[in-house]
Amino acid sequence: MDYRNVWKRFSLKKTACLVAGLAAFGLADNPISSYHYLADPGAASDDTYFYVITDSDDPAPANSSGYEIKALYGFRTKDMKNWTDFGIIYDARKVSGIDAIWASGIAVNPKDHRLYIVFPDGGGGGIGLIGADSIAGPWTNPLGGEKKLINNWGGGIADCDGIGWCFDPAIFFDDDGTGYFTFGGGDSDSRPARDNNNDIFNIYKLNSDMKGFDVSSKTHLKIGGPKAMEASYIHKYKNNYYLSYSTADLRIAYGMATSPMGPYTYKGIFMGNPNIGGQNINANNNNHHGIAEFKGHWYVAYHDRRIANGYDGLEKIPAEDGKANPNAAYHRSVSVDEFYYNSDGTMKELTFTKEGPKQIENFDPYDWYPALTSSKQKGIRSRSNWAPGKVAEHLLLPLSTKESWIRVSGVDFGTAATGFTVQAASAADGNKIEIRTGSATGTLAGTCTLKNTGNKSTFAETSCEMTGLKGIVESVFLVFKGSQDSTMAIKAWGFEGSGTTPPTPQTPFKGTAITIPGTVQMEDFDVPGTGRGGDVESFSDNDSENRGDSDYREDTGVDLYEKATGVVVGYNQAGEWLEYTVNVKETGDYTMYAAVASANATSSFKLSIDGEDITDEISVPQNEGEDNWNDYSKVHTNVKLAAGQHILRFTVTGDWMDIDYINFVAGKDAPDMEPMGIANKVKFNAAKVSNFDVFDLSGKKIASFTARDMAEASKLWKSGSVKGAEKASGVSLIRNRTNGVIAKVRVAR
Repeated sequence: MDYRNVWKRFSLKKTACLVAGLAAFGLADNPISSYHYLADPGAASDDTYFYVITDSDDPAPANSSGYEIKALYGFRTKDMKNWTDFGIIYDARKVSGIDAIWASGIAVNPKDHRLYIVFPDGGGGGIGLIGADSIAGPWTNPLGGEKKLINNWGGGIADCDGIGWCFDPAIFFDDDGTGYFTFGGGDSDSRPARDNNNDIFNIYKLNSDMKGFDVSSKTHLKIGGPKAMEASYIHKYKNNYYLSYSTADLRIAYGMATSPMGPYTYKGIFMGNPNIGGQNINANNNNHHGIAEFKGHWYVAYHDRRIANGYDGLEKIPAEDGKANPNAAYHRSVSVDEFYYNSDGTMKELTFTKEGPKQIENFDPYDWYPALTSSKQKGIRSRSNWAPGKVAEHLLLPLSTKESWIRVSGVDFGTAATGFTVQAASAADGNKIEIRTGSATGTLAGTCTLKNTGNKSTFAETSCEMTGLKGIVESVFLVFKGSQDSTMAIKAWGFEGSGTTPPTPQTPFKGTAITIPGTVQMEDFDVPGTGRGGDVESFSDNDSENRGDSDYREDTGVDLYEKATGVVVGYNQAGEWLEYTVNVKETGDYTMYAAVASANATSSFKLSIDGEDITDEISVPQNEGEDNWNDYSKVHTNVKLAAGQHILRFTVTGDWMDIDYINFVAGKDAPDMEPMGIANKVKFNAAKVSNFDVFDLSGKKIASFTARDMAEASKLWKSGSVKGAEKASGVSLIRNRTNGVIAKVRVAR
């Protein structure tokens, strides 16, 4: 089942992580910041935010022949669409004992709920540790003073252990709060990097107080696969641990283990060198990544060179020295995309996108936001005033004589917004911010003319009235206008109004709950609700492309196919799900039958009620031959159901299957009387030999014979090898006298 990014009448066509009921907005835009040159991202999350940290290529001159990396930047988002840029959060130029600060790792400690970053002292000087309560900081060293975890030249808890490049650290916390950090890269005589023999990464277990680590826990993270170069990273999915790394041929490979310390078995390539539609967007250069789960979805942050390459019309911003067309190799960008797993836990190779992830909740405008909170930007720059022990003052600097704006997406204004307030400095008269919808030249909701504060370091609040902002608005633009560039500095902004739109829950597609015992037609999944929060989702998918050929419920984008038996849900992939409001008449035992088809040996699904599984994973039989997608089987299992109204969820646990319907029959091991379509193969514990009757569509019995099961009976009838079958043509109904199971079989003579 797939979804298209089409939204009508607030009835969302929800893709993958998209919460049904969001605004009718377009897709997100990579990279997450178009006014910086950022690189080497790390990623983390908690219950509220998804975090990305980066280092920065901003200091590198346009004609740079090497990296100039001095500071870390921090970003966060609630919805995977609108990002808040907190600017510099740690700066090696202002911290004693650090020469530079390159690719770093970030994680949330589930014990103290603090954020921790492991960072390298430049290109190999050692590994440091800092912690904070917020991504904005202030960040401090829990080891005290200038002490590092790892130091090549003394002063650390341990040295680099013969690793060629003592950098690219990552940090990982297991579910029980146990922390680990890794680092490594390069190639040395004692720690080689070779195809199928990589020994360039170390892992250590952190102390529970985060003030050091257990030196004796040192483990070499050896792994096969392509020759490794750098960027070790560990994450966990279900009960598996994953070690991913950058290869010498500039891809991201990975292995799996049952312990964070390994041993890891190489599995394959997770990320190629960033490209879209066959066009490389990374100058065929180095790669780096950070992985984290957020609200049930998995995302990877990575760097590319799409700004410096001017990919897809992106503005090629000049280097910090003011010169245009900077060297792409040393001027990178950071993007984010969602990724998926196969049913066996292996990682599907990432598809790089222009759009980035789908928005997973609407944006609440009635809060106070740092100025650089947006989903897209044009014609702006930023400035961070950072000092040790303090949160940076990060400012938005409009180039107001040009096209200059930020966009916020999927904004839920509720009943109506009445006003807008901005905290800004203005060194000239006539500087203003226009609030527009739809585009930078779209409908004007209001204008705030900024107070002239005399310079760009004195700030004042300006408020203005808003009209026409109500409900969920696809895109809101803050457009900056002025007669001179570099005369405005924006610190923060927010709207005033009557609150966000209350969520409405999902509802049955046909208006009333589906009765059990009875049949659930899979195409009749619930209608999504609307608004932020609440029970609004009713389906989820891994793919934005619609592959169906049916016009039934075409506004949903779910992959629906026309089959001889009617409409079915197809192209199902692991992790996708559909929900149905059902009404169970009586508490008790039921037998569940599902009409399914698959050409894949590992297709499977499960069912749950109100979030609790009622089945284990149910395997779908693999069909063979050219017509395998039309060869439907029934699988069954016994379930216990409680009386009353519930939400039934069908979840795909193994890729590539079609499903027509689910039928619940009262009683344990009860026979199923629901007829089925083409070529029925019922998986049921029937007698060794049963009697079968065949009827035409008028109900007239035309034959009787014996067979071991329905699969054999159908095969015999289709082959014409039983009396009466040789003259039959078209559709017939075969009924098992023992259990009452009926199959509909089509025959062409």
